[in-house]
Amino acid sequence: MKGYTFKSYNEVNMARAIGMALPISFKQSVEICRFIRNKNISNAKEMLQDVVKKKAAVPFRRFNFDLGHKKKIGPGRYPQKASEEFIKLIENVEANAQFKGLNTSNLTIAHISAHRAGKIWHFGRKSRRRMKRTNVEIIVEETANKDESNKEAKTKAMDKVKKEKTPKR
Repeated sequence: MKGYTFKSYNEVNMARAIGMALPISFKQSVEICRFIRNKNISNAKEMLQDVVKKKAAVPFRRFNFDLGHKKKIGPGRYPQKASEEFIKLIENVEANAQFKGLNTSNLTIAHISAHRAGKIWHFGRKSRRRMKRTNVEIIVEETANKDESNKEAKTKAMDKVKKEKTPKR
């Protein structure tokens, strides 16, 4: 995988990071991506830290064959190692955003995806086996506060009403 798969990247209010050949399961990575997509990065980090502590499970929607069910979510697991890698990647993209001058409290995950990476042979005493490798890309976007956006919308609406009420000469 070369580059990013996300095509509508905006340099002004977005930041990105990529994890190449991370030693984590591809299937668990796909489910974690679905779990934290469109979340605020502080909430996403908290959710993943709860997964590491086994306080919250990641719901498995696609790769859920022969999985035990967890309370309120159905089939799920606690992918601790993969969650730790995702926390590092989120911290990395947060640092990239801060370097660009974005407000880190308003960052949401606009795009996150996992792809299979090249597999590496590990040699043992009698046999060899291929190890799991995954490429993960994450793109965050700075969103305006809801209060500010509501104020802007109200002022635009008020300006529009004032223009309609003023008599034309």
